[in-house]
Amino acid sequence: MAYKIDDKCISCGACGDTCPVGAISQGDTQYVIDADTCISCGACAAGCPVEAISEE
Repeated sequence: MAYKIDDKCISCGACGDTCPVGAISQGDTQYVIDADTCISCGACAAGCPVEAISEE
């Protein structure tokens, strides 16, 4: 199951730096995760300083 980023995102970029498959990119207002690319490893959630990432 893929991860998602919620409205708590502060667009710091920490999650993008931790994603081993490059599934995270800057969206219009916050970072977003491409569910088709996400391998559900959880590295992004562990690296998020505001706990804005969770499993869908």
